[in-house]
Amino acid sequence: MKILVVDDDLHIQQLVSIHLAKEGYTVYRANNAEEALMFLEEETVDLAVVDVMMPGMDGFDLTRHLTQEMEVPVILLTAKGQLEDKEKGFLSGTEDYMVKPFEPKELLFRVAVVLRRSERAVQENLHAGNIAINRKNFEVAIGDETLILPLKEFELLSLLVSRMNIATPRLLLMEHVWGEDKDVSEMTLNTHINRIRERLKRHGADVEIHTLRGIGYKLEAKK
Repeated sequence: MKILVVDDDLHIQQLVSIHLAKEGYTVYRANNAEEALMFLEEETVDLAVVDVMMPGMDGFDLTRHLTQEMEVPVILLTAKGQLEDKEKGFLSGTEDYMVKPFEPKELLFRVAVVLRRSERAVQENLHAGNIAINRKNFEVAIGDETLILPLKEFELLSLLVSRMNIATPRLLLMEHVWGEDKDVSEMTLNTHINRIRERLKRHGADVEIHTLRGIGYKLEAKK
């Protein structure tokens, strides 16, 4: 897991970075919001630990940018403990809020919790091209249109989307959707895949399912 620490206080920046690195995280450091945004133009991270009081863009504005535009979860660090400051932090999109001084062990605990929460969110929300799948609500959005697919079609499409550009064997698809049901044939799988193809085409999806002879299927962007 990769974590970006953004703090103009070099002592706090170093303290946080050392403890995160000891836990096995890959840690990057930035002295202010502008430096952080420049770094994120070239790299991706799983979490940002951000100080509120920084020169230039403050931590609230940076958090808003990270969470809304880059989908990077944030833990805010601040010397301010007033309720209105915490409210402002959560309204900006932060996942958690820690007041200085803090125990490094508590920060590590909160980092682990936010990362687990983020991993679950990624699993619940899948994307490929202009397709977005919400596994929690069993919804498929293609562009601005939301569809409710039959459950087995939904599960097949979800697996293919999660493996975008990766060959998915027929056996894996069948086991994923039908489990131990030995009465399911490859013809049944083919029928469901063809129905999904028709839906994708009808609703203007910019991806398509290719048949890989002797192997299975692969979801790829339209050429």
